[in-house]
Parts: sequence; structure tokens; C-alpha cells
Amino acid sequence: MAVVTPRIFVSHLAGSPVFDPNGDQVGRLRDLVALLRVGARPPRLLGLVVEVISRRRIFVPMTRVTGVESGQIVITGVINMRRFEQRPTETLVFGELLDRRVRLVETGEEVAVLDIGLIQLPARRDWEIEKVFVRKGKGGALRRKGETLTVDWSAVTGFSLEEHGQGAESLLATFEQLRPADLAGVLHHLSPKRRSEVAAALDDDRLADVLEELPEDDQIEILGKLKEERAADVLEAMDPDDAADLLSELPEEEKERLLALMRPEEAADVRRLMSYEEHTAGGLMTTDPIVLRPAATVAEALARVRDPDLSPALAAQVYVCRPPDETPTGKYLGVVHFQRLLRDPPFTLVSSIADTDLPPLRPETPLPEVTSYLAVYNMVAAPVVDEGGALLGAVTVDDVLDHLLPEDWREQGLHGSDPAGLTGAGQLGKTADGT
Repeated sequence: MAVVTPRIFVSHLAGSPVFDPNGDQVGRLRDLVALLRVGARPPRLLGLVVEVISRRRIFVPMTRVTGVESGQIVITGVINMRRFEQRPTETLVFGELLDRRVRLVETGEEVAVLDIGLIQLPARRDWEIEKVFVRKGKGGALRRKGETLTVDWSAVTGFSLEEHGQGAESLLATFEQLRPADLAGVLHHLSPKRRSEVAAALDDDRLADVLEELPEDDQIEILGKLKEERAADVLEAMDPDDAADLLSELPEEEKERLLALMRPEEAADVRRLMSYEEHTAGGLMTTDPIVLRPAATVAEALARVRDPDLSPALAAQVYVCRPPDETPTGKYLGVVHFQRLLRDPPFTLVSSIADTDLPPLRPETPLPEVTSYLAVYNMVAAPVVDEGGALLGAVTVDDVLDHLLPEDWREQGLHGSDPAGLTGAGQLGKTADGT
């Protein structure tokens, strides 16, 4: 009786944890490397691109893979921790095959690639791309209709051609659950052409979140390839301090054009942040903390804290101020910490429980003093107040860390350098079979 080898579709493998034989997690799958072959012969799968704890991307040959199924991958043998470098003859399955427009050999009809089916060859550790899941009909960001079908690799043609208008919908669907920092890693390792296509397919809020996690060069490249109107929309969706940092790296004319296209109130916040020295409380702060009037209740404060768009640092406390409620506010009265909100009845006025003894920062406070302030008072965010007593914004611990780390720390993380020495400790110092 013939043994039936199960087929696995790559969409079920995206982001799957990779384990060694002892059950220790080595990292997560970020892509698969294939070798396209002449004619209709199915491509051979060469290996996996695995992101390890230090965010380095390494290559694991398919000969080291002992188990592949939806949800997990098991490998054995020695792990080569050298950073993965794609060779000219290699093709990335997620990055370069999904969303391609190819043609059915039988009819010549153009179709879009939604998924790729893999199969392991009998009695061997070799893997091939066997099937292609495609959708008929025109492409586009809103493409949802059209007949779908699964065909043999030999039934389609066009994978070997350079494509200038490749979409990104299936690739984005594959990684839709990734955190912005992880999706930033995906974009960083794509080709410039593919990176531009993926950025174009992301909605403004998602792209804004991802841009905040990318190295400066990638930010400038992506922003420069967007239409100016959309670039302004994305800058509006970014945290004002991050938008200010990005704009400050652009030529003066380009910066002014983008600011002019932004909503006046958004542009005003960014201009105000750009007026402060970079390594000061004013240069570090965000202008969007939670501001409440003295008559607001604990229930109202908790409702504001529940906003899923807030970072944990900004949601850790609310600032009590007299009107106006937007920064710069009226007179700053004090801060209420999240834990205090949880301890008091919902009808309690925030003004009655505000911490009025904590001294606020001035916008000219230098970075070392800001760091000491957060450490001394065990804070994750701190109010920044001007000479007149108005709240200008809040400095959060994540922005402080951004400026304490080396300037190229994002680049190091995305390229896989190991400043913390993580690869020399624990499971990453072992071979994949635990020795």
C-alpha cells in the first residue's frame, strides 16, 4: 500500500515556533528558501529562515528538519548562527512568491498566488513545492471575489519572470498577527521593490506603527516612495514625537511640504516638538498623554485608560489639568497612577486622589536627568510642564530607552547583531539536538 505524504500549505507555517529535539524553542519561522528549476519541474525547498531570540535571522537547511506541521517545526543538528544572506539563485516563498500574478498554462488566464503547498518526497528529507492555490480575477488591495482553485506547480507559468506590480495582500495576511516590531523585521529583510509594495498595501495606522520600529534609513526610503498626500496621512497616524524625529531627517523643503499637507493641529504638535533640543524632555515627550479635568471621575479615567491604541506606558497614568484639555493644557494639577484608579470607587473625583507632590519635568531637562527622574520615582512616564504651569506632554520610558541605546540599535536588532550576548547563553549556545 502506497504511503501518502501529507501536503502542507505555507500560510499555516508562518511564524511557527521552531524547536530542537529536547523541546526548547530555537526561534520562529520567518520565511522559506526555494530553488526555482528549469521548465515545469517543481522548485526544491532549500531551507528555513528562522528568527532566533536575538532577532538574528539564520538559515536552517531542510536536511536538519525532522518534523513539519501546522503549529510547530522540529529541527536537529548544529545551528549555524551566521546571519542569513539570500543568494541570487534563491527565492523567498513568503517574500517573493505569494501575491505574484502568474498564468494558467491551459487557458493563459492571469491568476494571483494566495498560497503554496509543500510536500516531502518519499523516503527522503527533500521537500518540493507541489501545489499552488490561486484566485482568478483582477488584482488589487480590495480583491476578495473570484474563483479559487488549487493546481499543480506545472499548471502555472510566470514565477521566473521579474514582476513590477506584485501585490502584497497574501503576504500581509500571513503576518497579520505580528507585532509592529516583528513586521518591521519582515519589511527590513525584503527587497526594496517588495518592501515598497508591502508598505503601499498596509493601512495608514499599521504602516505608522511599523515605521516607528524601523531603522532611520528604511523609514526615509519607505516614506519617500509614498505619494506626498499619503505620506502626510501616515505621519499624522504616527506618535507626534516619532513623526518629529523622522521629519527632522528630511531635507528642509520636503519636510515643509509634508507639514503643510498635514492637518494644522497635527502639524502644530510636530513643529512644537521639533523646536526642542533632541536630548531633552521636550524633545523626547509625546504630546498625547491622557488629560482629564478636575471634575472627571475614576470611571471616566479607567475608560480612557482602556483605549487599545494607547501604549502601556501612556496608559499607566492620567494627568489632571484645568481646561483646555489638549496640550498645552491649562494649569497642571497632578497625576493619578493606574493602581490608584483601581483602588478607589468609580465615582471618586480624580482631583481628590491626584499626586500633587511629584515634581514635573521642564522641557529643557537634559536626558540624564530625565533618566534619573524615572529611576528615582519608579515611573514609566513623567509629566513635562512649562514655566506657566501648562502640561506640554509626557516622557515615556520607551522613548528614553530609544535615546540611551546606541543610535543604530534598531539596525543591529534587525540585522541580527547580538549586543546583549544572548546567543552565547542558554539554548542558543547549544546545538539543535541539545548537545
